[in-house]
Amino acid sequence: MRETVDRIAGRLRDTPQPFSGASREQLQDLVDAVDLDADGLGTATALREADDLVGEHAVWFHHPAYAAHLNCPVAVPAVAAEAIIAAVNPSLDTYDQSTVGTLMERKLVDWTCGRIGFAAGDGVFTSGGTQSNLQALLMARDAAGAQGNGLVILATASSHFSVQKAARLLGLGDESVLLVRTDAHGRMDPAALAGALDTLAAIDRVPMCVVATAGTTDRGRIDPLQAIADECDRAGVWLHVDAAYGCGLLVSPTRRHLLDGIERARSVTVDFHKSFFQPVSSSAVLVREPADLRHVTWHADYLNPADAEEPNQVDKSLQTTRRFDALKLWTTLRALGADGIGSMFDAVLDLAARVHDELERDVDFELIGRTQLSTVLFRYQPVDVTDAQADRLVPLVRRVLFESGRAVVAKTVVDGRPCLKLTLLNPDTTLDDVRAVLELVRGAASALVERDDLVGAAEVGAR
Repeated sequence: MRETVDRIAGRLRDTPQPFSGASREQLQDLVDAVDLDADGLGTATALREADDLVGEHAVWFHHPAYAAHLNCPVAVPAVAAEAIIAAVNPSLDTYDQSTVGTLMERKLVDWTCGRIGFAAGDGVFTSGGTQSNLQALLMARDAAGAQGNGLVILATASSHFSVQKAARLLGLGDESVLLVRTDAHGRMDPAALAGALDTLAAIDRVPMCVVATAGTTDRGRIDPLQAIADECDRAGVWLHVDAAYGCGLLVSPTRRHLLDGIERARSVTVDFHKSFFQPVSSSAVLVREPADLRHVTWHADYLNPADAEEPNQVDKSLQTTRRFDALKLWTTLRALGADGIGSMFDAVLDLAARVHDELERDVDFELIGRTQLSTVLFRYQPVDVTDAQADRLVPLVRRVLFESGRAVVAKTVVDGRPCLKLTLLNPDTTLDDVRAVLELVRGAASALVERDDLVGAAEVGAR
């Protein structure tokens, strides 16, 4: 164990770039060379082999040149808590498998509900935002008291894809998700929502749920929660707020007001493994009314008999066996304090604002709007680069950087056009670090343009 910790600490300290740059073929060869039916190597040798594979070729989210997806570097107290979780191996489904762990998770649920503004709320930890959204929509479906083709989920094109996935899993089908018009920033338009709700009432369709987003994946925008809550109250519709990305604002010393109105939701998704800097997985679904959790309750005599006196949380969860992921957040809160975590989130939001300013002043780049959180959308497009060329450059530049291992950025599509995306979630990343990534983007893009060869990305990357 100590040898493994020392080895990983060395990797974290010394890794020169976010990815080794090994090709998929090279990595496949390394994996294929391992004979899983061979005699055991012994623990020490097996762990060294694992380090040669994973440690050498991992994608390191703590490196300042990693700026792609919603992956955060993790707080050290949470890493230590992971060791306790793995060694003790409790299961949080029943009290007699976890004892104090159940009580600690329930206290954290109460704490999070308090931060949201749910005076007497409840909830449960989950594996991530997708599961949290699924459970919220399951509860909304059963609370609606109707089934089949009459149910409609109202969301936007900027909502997380798990909304559509949940509709399928719940047997409602793709056609049950109605996309409400958004404003120029990709936020749900409350007037359009009002019109959609009125139309559904006129044609006898049942609005099962409105999904508002507090932190859209691409644009980092927050839907106008107060105005959306007004429309949901008027129509008597369940409001779910997906705050998987923006939940860090709950502890922000400077930006908590951006979530005003979230307390009016019926359910909320939070992802601590994004903006609370926790290792995967650490998420939760919270409800304003504890009775809403009854929609996932099923009694099994060997686990949670109806007359049980203990707080058996399998009553509230889609999972049975469930890790003690709450311990990571508990330990981090006790080590850093809520304001400490919130200041770390503020740091990446402040950084994103400065990067926006940089891009607006740079004649080689086009900034695609501004964010309320920590994403940055842009294209390489000097005056002599056409729209078509700029669009073709996006996936090629990303691939050049990834295959070299020097930097990892993301790509997406906004208003029908591809663009590059930085997702800044490392509070130790500096403006100079991001400038270095932008210079790598500029160099790769200009080399491709100079060659008039927007397909030879691999050769340019190697050079």
